[in-house]
Amino acid sequence: MPDLYFRVESANPVPLAAQPLIGFKLHISNLPPGETIHTVNLRAQIQIEAPRRQYSAAEKGLLLDLFGAPDRWGKTLRNFLWTHVSTVVTSFTDSTVAELHAPCTFDFNVAATKYFHAVSTGDIPMLLLFSGAVFYANAEGALQAAPISWNKEARFRLPARVWREMMDLYYPNSAWLNLRRDVFERLYRYKIDRSLPTWEDTLESLLAAQEEVIPQ
Repeated sequence: MPDLYFRVESANPVPLAAQPLIGFKLHISNLPPGETIHTVNLRAQIQIEAPRRQYSAAEKGLLLDLFGAPDRWGKTLRNFLWTHVSTVVTSFTDSTVAELHAPCTFDFNVAATKYFHAVSTGDIPMLLLFSGAVFYANAEGALQAAPISWNKEARFRLPARVWREMMDLYYPNSAWLNLRRDVFERLYRYKIDRSLPTWEDTLESLLAAQEEVIPQ
């Protein structure tokens, strides 16, 4: 029966995709040697291991929205789910390299986006938990299927720059803001009433008014 082992070799932005993606190059090896694997239907849950790194003062400030004040991080700083990914690995013997494409979003209602945006330097610790099914030939050549063991996992430290490079590739010098419909309508009316040409001008106007009320 196959016994698969997984190791993430690298991760990079995927250019020219329909949505922002980070591609993880995944090295897969199998024991016993010489056994032919026909197909692997592979699934992975990717978690961010937030407690496994240090944070600068600036990063702590940006993470308030996610974990609260740093003096509470002993209770609030925990691993959390980033995403689920899947792929079909084609036939190989002994080992192969597959690619996992992790979808990303610039929606700041999503915890992972807040985290990636806050962490500007160093690496982001990740844990990949694998599941799925392996299709292989037994000693008599008959096709067999076996589940991937529940304890198969791999750790990887994603350079923080990779996420930023990917977002710069898909959204150069821009960001997305998701608003409730009634709030958007009020903002749109504000824009129209003042003949403001762009959304940047609209927000600049509101921010300037707020700064007059609360001097910096």
